[in-house]
Amino acid sequence: MLRLTEIKLDLHHDTAALRNAVLDLLRINDNELLSVTIRRRGNDARKKSLISFVYTLDVEVSNEAALLKQFGDDHRITPTPDEDYHYPQHFSAPPTLRPVVIGTGPCGLFAALSLARMGLKPLILERGKAVKPRTQDVWNFWRKEQFDPISNVQFGEGGAGTFSDGKLYTGIKDREHRMRHILHDLVACGAPEEILYISKPHIGTLRLVKVVENLRNQIIAAGGEIRFETQVSDFVIEEGAIKALILADGEQVATDQVILAVGHSARDTFEQLHARGVSIAQKAFSVGFRIEHPQTLIDADRLGTYAGDPLLGAADYKLVHHCSNGRSVYSFCMCPGGQVVASSSEIGQVVTNGMSHYSRNERNANAGIVVDINPADFGSEHPLAGIALQRQLEAQAFVLGGSNYHAPVQLVGDFLSYRASTQLGSVIPSYTPGVTLTDLSPLLPEYVISAIREALPVFDRTIKGFAMPDAVLTGVETRTSAPIRITRDSHSFQSINTQGLYPAGEGAGYAGGIISAAVDGMRVAEAVAVNIAANT
Repeated sequence: MLRLTEIKLDLHHDTAALRNAVLDLLRINDNELLSVTIRRRGNDARKKSLISFVYTLDVEVSNEAALLKQFGDDHRITPTPDEDYHYPQHFSAPPTLRPVVIGTGPCGLFAALSLARMGLKPLILERGKAVKPRTQDVWNFWRKEQFDPISNVQFGEGGAGTFSDGKLYTGIKDREHRMRHILHDLVACGAPEEILYISKPHIGTLRLVKVVENLRNQIIAAGGEIRFETQVSDFVIEEGAIKALILADGEQVATDQVILAVGHSARDTFEQLHARGVSIAQKAFSVGFRIEHPQTLIDADRLGTYAGDPLLGAADYKLVHHCSNGRSVYSFCMCPGGQVVASSSEIGQVVTNGMSHYSRNERNANAGIVVDINPADFGSEHPLAGIALQRQLEAQAFVLGGSNYHAPVQLVGDFLSYRASTQLGSVIPSYTPGVTLTDLSPLLPEYVISAIREALPVFDRTIKGFAMPDAVLTGVETRTSAPIRITRDSHSFQSINTQGLYPAGEGAGYAGGIISAAVDGMRVAEAVAVNIAANT
C-alpha cells in the first residue's frame, strides 16, 4: 500500500474526482489502481470563499515498488506504515485473584476490554447505573428537577463523556496506534464509520448510548464481569499494597490489581484514598462559564459563504487570550449546535457542561470560557484543596441560581457593563431545568472575572459578534479536569506508594477527554498484564 498526502479537492467533488486525483498524482492508468481508502479528510478553510477538502489516502497499486522508486523524493508518496495495535500479553487462564476495574467511563471501559481480550477476566465495578436507565435519570433531572446523586451526568456507564459532544480527537502522542484501535472498536460498536477519517470526529450523545452498550457486551463476551450500582466504599491496603476492596454493602472483594478509573467527580473516592495514605498531589484546573451564541453567527464567521453547507456542518472554534493579570482565558469543550447541560453530581450544587447530538443542529453554539486556576490559588496545601474550591464555587452557583438547580445566567453585554441582567435578549439559554437572571461577578474569584471581561472583546476581534450583548453566560464551569493527580510511577503505572493500585484516566489526572482517557485505560491495562505475567 502507498500513503498519499495533501490531496486537495473542491468541497463538492464527486467520487470519480478522488480517484482521478490519485491517477494524476501517480501518473498511472486506471487499471493499475486497485483500491483507494480514505485515511484522513480535513478542511482547508483558510480562504472562506474557497473551502476545500484535503485528503490522506491509502492506495493499492499493481506496481508499488516501481512507483516508490520513481517518486522517491516526493514527500506526498510514501509506503503506508504499519498501524496495527497488538496486545502485549495473552493468558490461557486468568490469575486466582482477578484484576478489578473501578469505573465505566472511556478509561474504565477500554481498560476492561483490553484485560478481557488478554484473557484476564476482569471484574468491573460501577457505582452508577447501566447507560439506558442512567439516561432516563439524567432526563428526569433536566426535565423534572429530580436529581439522583448516584445516577447523573457524571456517574454511570459511559462516564461524563456520554453526555457531551462525543469528541474523539486529541493532541496526545500515540506511537503504538491505540487511538486507531479504539476508533475501530467504536465503529464496530455502532459509531459512524466516518470517525475513522474525518479530522474532528464526534459521535454525539444519542449514538453514544448504543455504542456504550455494545462495548459492555464485548467486554462480557471476552470474559469480563460488570456490576452496576456497586460502589467501592474503602480500600484494604497492607504493607503498601492493595489487598481488597470493600463495597458499600459490606462485601469484601479480594484483589491485588486495581485500575482506578473513577473520573474527575468521584470526590468521595479521592477522600477515601487520601485517608488510606495513597499519594495525591494538587493539580491546576480551570473555571469559568458556558457562553452561548446563535450557531448561525459562528457559521457565518468561520465558513463565510459556505455557512450552512451540510458537508461542513456546524462550525466550531478554539480561542485563547493571555491576560494582563497573568491569567489565560480559553475556550473549552466547544459544542457546535448543542446545548448547555446540568452536570451536578452532589446535592446542592450547580455545574455546567456542553453537549451535542450527532446532528449538531440545535440553534445555539456553546463553549466553556475558562481561566486557569493554580494550586497557589487553592488557599491550602491539603492535597484535596482544589476539590474544596470546586465545591465552594458550585454551592455558590446553586444559591445564586435560586437553590433549585436552576443555573445563574447573565447577558454578555450586562457582564461587560458591570450590571445584573433582568431580561433575556435574542439568545435563549438552552440549560435545563431552568435559569435565573443575575450578576455573575460574585460567583468566581475577581481575577477570573476580570480576565474574562478582558478576553471577550479580544475574542470578538477573532469572531465577529462573539461579544454580542445578547450572548448568554451560564455558571458555573468547574469540571474542566480533576484538581488532583494520584501520582503513579511512569514505568509501572502503579501508585508511587501503593503497589497494585493503578490510577488512570481523567480522574487520576492523566487524561483530558474521551480518547485520551481510553488510551490511558489501555496503557494501564497493558501494565497490569505485564505485572501479572512477571509474577506468575
